[in-house]
Amino acid sequence: MENSFLNVVLFEPEIPQNTGNIARLCACTGVKLYLIGRLGFSMSEKYLKRSGLDYWNKVEIIHLNNFEELLEEAKGHSIYYFTTKAKRYYTDVKYKEGDFLMYGPETRGLPCEIREFGGDNCVKLPMKEGLRSLNLSNSVAVGVYEAIRQIDLTHVLK
Repeated sequence: MENSFLNVVLFEPEIPQNTGNIARLCACTGVKLYLIGRLGFSMSEKYLKRSGLDYWNKVEIIHLNNFEELLEEAKGHSIYYFTTKAKRYYTDVKYKEGDFLMYGPETRGLPCEIREFGGDNCVKLPMKEGLRSLNLSNSVAVGVYEAIRQIDLTHVLK
């Protein structure tokens, strides 16, 4: 399967409304959405459908069983691992077409073994110290639009 100009990856998402909002964002920006592992909801759940509105037929969603399958899909492209435990900010990297932006489940974030695998490709959003995390769909929107800004994909979005 061919990669899109940008790919969002949700590892074991738990909250259907967040996934629905992210699917809508992906539809509006032409970004492919990957869902990895066990989902914390059914794809037919009404909250998921409602938050995605009538955009479901405009987004490409791929469900992978595990992280290893993602590595196979992403060959030749960078994966950026969004985590509050990173040292680098999401603006410290240079995004390229075909990159993957990966986010962990709402209550746990990315597992330690994935963060360790990600190494220098782990990035974070700036936040006040002592606070746990931003909403997942907000974090994805920030990452997607920064990548679009850097890659200058305005021609793709018309």
